[in-house]
Amino acid sequence: MKFFHISHTDLDGYGCQLITKEYFKEGFFYNANYGVEVKLSIKKVLEQILEYKEEEIFILISDLNLTFQESKDLDKDVNNLINNGFKIKLQLLDHHISGKKSSETFSWYYLDDKRCATKIVYDYIFEEYEGFDRNTSDWLKPLVDAINAVDIWLEHEVKNFEFGKVLMSMITKVREINNILFADLNRDFRCYLLKEGSKYLDLVDGYIKLDNDVHFIKKDFLKLSDKDDTLDNLSATYLVKTLVDVKDDLTVTYKGHKGLLTYCLGSISIPANAFLRANPEYDFFIDVNKKGNASFRADGKVDVALLASKLANGGGHVNASGGKFDDFKEVIDYCEVRTYIQNKLDKI
Repeated sequence: MKFFHISHTDLDGYGCQLITKEYFKEGFFYNANYGVEVKLSIKKVLEQILEYKEEEIFILISDLNLTFQESKDLDKDVNNLINNGFKIKLQLLDHHISGKKSSETFSWYYLDDKRCATKIVYDYIFEEYEGFDRNTSDWLKPLVDAINAVDIWLEHEVKNFEFGKVLMSMITKVREINNILFADLNRDFRCYLLKEGSKYLDLVDGYIKLDNDVHFIKKDFLKLSDKDDTLDNLSATYLVKTLVDVKDDLTVTYKGHKGLLTYCLGSISIPANAFLRANPEYDFFIDVNKKGNASFRADGKVDVALLASKLANGGGHVNASGGKFDDFKEVIDYCEVRTYIQNKLDKI
């Protein structure tokens, strides 16, 4: 079976995916906020499953309430695929009351506003599948209860509520690994934090101890050696190493010069300069965000002020400039961004 899971971008959304990762082990995972991200994620999944016509497919959407039109479109698209021989199971598990009309119309749309999505998904695994073994349930269920307490705001459950608040803050403040360029790694990082956080559930004042230790838990994940450093430096080193691992997939060219293109990386001065120093075969670095704003960096081999001017009506310094692509449209697929930028570079 090929498993596809789209979930929200908050604690509850990642809690759902922690559960499915523990049960299904492998799959294709996406996170989306409301609006265009949901539509683009669904579009991506529907395109991706075309490769698996001979296999059983399970599409799960959690902690996201679709508009009635989005639900109607998805139902139509999935049924068209089924009528063309695809074996697809579609299930949405959510708790937002704004999805009531969809839940009353489509059998695959399950709504329960008394439980958070993480708890709904956890219970669903037991109701529809074999559930978890005792060892997994022993740490996972208390974590689910803490997420449930804070997500639907059960202040009377003092221990779980306070612990859930720390979990929510911990997941919200993940900045160390880019969630667009390295979505899978970012998701693994968040799941790691949640699993490590579960170890504090049985401790006296565990939520306080976890709040104190989040900094060190993050550092343990990001360390590439036994050598300690500041969290910022560990993050920068980890990022550069990650960029190097995939640099061939992020490469663009301009008049014989090689450049690295990132999407929504943000604050690129330190990582861009570190990457260029560590990879002398690259002459420039470009980062583009969802709105088409671009940052350019170089290390003396390309005048990025001139490049930004020609490419994106921008300018700045020889080694640090910026600009904006007015015709850029937000996407979730990096390959589309690279094609867009490379086409621009080929024309100047």
